[in-house]
Amino acid sequence: MMSARAVGLGPALRQVALKPRFGQAPALRTLVSKRAIQTQSLPPSASQEILNAQRLKRPSSPHFTIYQPQLTWLSSIANRMTGAALSVLLYGYAIAYLAAPTIFDSTHVIEFVAGLPDAVKIAGKTILAAPFAFHSLNGLRHLSWDMGKFLSLKGAYQAGYAVLGATAVSTVALVLM
Repeated sequence: MMSARAVGLGPALRQVALKPRFGQAPALRTLVSKRAIQTQSLPPSASQEILNAQRLKRPSSPHFTIYQPQLTWLSSIANRMTGAALSVLLYGYAIAYLAAPTIFDSTHVIEFVAGLPDAVKIAGKTILAAPFAFHSLNGLRHLSWDMGKFLSLKGAYQAGYAVLGATAVSTVALVLM
């Protein structure tokens, strides 16, 4: 950022340019031509029509579907979706427990899950474990970015693939518990 001090030839050149020559002193205001600006009052509907016409002339941004999918934006979208889904499940169960504590207490939930077939239990555990593992591990990836690690393109992809691999392993481990 430039300092307020006068340094270099700029101030000297401005003094010479604005100094009166040979006894005449042309005012700087007379050198700059003035133009009168005319305005007109428009009703709100006319101004909206002008705005819509201007919007039609603007170039539109390309939609993200024309780009090749990138691991970084796919994992970002998945991270937001898994976070929202886990939040909805947590708050939904909490509200259901507050509404009917005798139905949604741990003994009734355990008895209900114990009565389900094994395939449903495994599917349910997988549906819960995969988003939890991915969201947790991708959160660690974001924390590493906050610490300045894996910020290059190669590092971001390595960390992304590591998160996907660790998600698969930890999902299987959580389902087998």
